[in-house]
Parts: sequence; C-alpha cells; structure tokens
Amino acid sequence: MILDGKIVAQSVYEEIKAEISTLSKKPKLWVILVWNNPSSLRYIKQKQKWAEYVGIEFELFAFEENVSEKVLLEKVHLLNTDTNISGYIVQLPLPKHINEKNIIRSIAPEKDVDGFHPENQWKIVIWDTSGLAPCTPAGMMELLKYYNIEVSGKNIVIIGRSNIVGKPIANLLINASATVTICNSKTQNIEFYTKNADIIITAMGKPHFLTVEKIHPKSIILDVWFTVIDEKIYGDSDFENIVKNGNAITPVPGWVWALTVSCLMKNTLKAFKRIN
Repeated sequence: MILDGKIVAQSVYEEIKAEISTLSKKPKLWVILVWNNPSSLRYIKQKQKWAEYVGIEFELFAFEENVSEKVLLEKVHLLNTDTNISGYIVQLPLPKHINEKNIIRSIAPEKDVDGFHPENQWKIVIWDTSGLAPCTPAGMMELLKYYNIEVSGKNIVIIGRSNIVGKPIANLLINASATVTICNSKTQNIEFYTKNADIIITAMGKPHFLTVEKIHPKSIILDVWFTVIDEKIYGDSDFENIVKNGNAITPVPGWVWALTVSCLMKNTLKAFKRIN
C-alpha cells in the first residue's frame, strides 16, 4: 500500500482554505531569502503557490548572498515587531558566513512558523500544544491520522536524530502514547529494532538502507529523507521491493515536501489566530 502524502496535504489545504474564507482579515506569511539557491527558489515557489491557494497573503524579501549577519538580524527584529505579519521563515540553508542558530533563535517564537526556535521545540517536549511544531514532523502526524494508523501503544523506530525531524517527531509520538526508539549511525545491530517495529521512520540520507530483510512483514514505513545521485532521487528505503512485500510505505520524492508545506500554512493560520 502506498501512503500518498499529496492527498493528505490537499485535505489540510482544503481545511485551512475553508477557515480563512470566513475571516475578515487574512493571515500574512513572509519569507526571507538570502541567496538564489535553485532548491530554495523551487521550494519558495511552492510555498507561494499554496499560500495564495488557501488565502494567505505572501511576500518574499530577498538579500544578496554576501549580506552580513548583522543586517539579516536587523530585518528579523523588524519582522518580530510588525503586527501585520502573522508569521515568517528565513529560508535555509544560509551562506556559511551566517550562523543559522543565531538567526533561528532571534525569530520571535510566536512567529516562527517553521517551528525551529528552541522554545517551540521545548514546548513539544513538555506537551504544550500552544507552540508551533516543525512542519515535517507535524506533516507525518497528519498522514498517520488521515490513514487511521494507530500509534498509541505501538513500537516506533526513528532512524535519525536531527532537530528538524528525528527529535521532534519522537516527542510528538511520545505525547501520542507511542513507544519510541531513536536509532542513529552508531546504533549497533539496528536490524534488531527495525524488525520489531510497527512503524519505521527513516531520516538518515542513506539510499536504500532499509530493505525488506530489515523489516517486519507488517511494518509501516515513512521514508522522509532523500539523496540525489547522478540526478536521480533515492529514498532511504528500497521502495519497490518493500511495496511488493505488502508493506505500507510513503513514496520518495513528493510526499514529505507536500505535507511540510501544508503544515507551514497551518502554522501560519495558527500564528495569525493567536494575535488576532
């Protein structure tokens, strides 16, 4: 069975669109771009497309690649105090001369619709739903909900421990009463964990690492990461053979990005409602 995140994302968009249509004032999303990275530009176009679709006002502010960290921080502080802006993101990655952590920590948590600020990450840990959850983990929860995949009491293995995916999805699942194991590149005998998992989430960037031999016949696979080799995209899982094996699995590419953008819009609406 293929778990189609694009279908799930569309359902999220329709829900947001319906709610925004009842508002007299519309949410506004800003994106700060620091350099013309082709991938970043492609992502931003999708964000603009879906923002406009659901009724969120969108604005892009672009800096040259050589902009100083000081100037970028000054812009961040201006957006923090602008009551007309519901939420904003600073598109990552940033040039090497800019400290990403400094920028993320300077964004007002209530406007941090990417969900990367430490305060928003911390709120997940303490089960405080007033924060803005990182969009990719939030998207995974939307997918599990849409397909009625129960997580309470289930054994869930996450391969990857990043602040953007691995750690926040682990805490969201713990809050939903799952039993969670986080594996990483140093984990010994990783097959012991994956073969006994009800759900496996891969976010490691190692093409076709997860094979049929490493999973239970009924395991559900959420393949989050991808690697590009010779202009071809590979997921962490051996998708074709896992599908043939009868396991439910997400395809790569496509589903993660679709749900991430939909949850960015959902966070923007949530941020707007908190200040209006």
